[in-house]
Amino acid sequence: MLEAEPGWQVVAEAADGREAVAKTAELRPDVVLLDIGMPVLNGLEAAWQIVESGSRAKILMLTVHDSDAMIRKVLAVGIRGYVFKTDAATDLVNAVKDVQNGNTFFTSRVAAVVLDGFIHYRARPPEGSVLPGRLTLRQREVTQLLAEGHSTKEVATLLQVSVKTAETHRANVMRRLDCHSVAELVRYALRNQIIEA
Repeated sequence: MLEAEPGWQVVAEAADGREAVAKTAELRPDVVLLDIGMPVLNGLEAAWQIVESGSRAKILMLTVHDSDAMIRKVLAVGIRGYVFKTDAATDLVNAVKDVQNGNTFFTSRVAAVVLDGFIHYRARPPEGSVLPGRLTLRQREVTQLLAEGHSTKEVATLLQVSVKTAETHRANVMRRLDCHSVAELVRYALRNQIIEA
């Protein structure tokens, strides 16, 4: 659908959020299309890393998630557009055009959440959640990987660090989140939508 548009080129596809971040840095696309439910590094965390890197790429989220809390998290990161997968056939091309031109694109459902947030919402996280800034970038990555079931050794391999460094990250995450088991960490990751059920 996107490649059929005159002058548009899909420069890369990524299997997970980490690869999306790397390819964005390498290829410098105008628009990055992400899904929240990406493995290894979810789309929200990938978007956070892309924004924090200073990339000029505009980010568009294409997802099935429609909860108010998730929409607010996405907007807080600075994502320029939000399209539900069910609306992709009718909205995706226009969304990319708008975002590419420096505008925003939100489906009517997301626009209603934005308006409601502007009028009523006070920036209080849901009970039991942690603001994105509470964990460092690396700690958020470690949290997702551990919650996905990766061992400390696998985390070290995926992050290209020593096992000892991965163990330190794991200990810091557990202490900072006051988790005493991997099961508690998984519950935290599910509650804060770092991973999907």
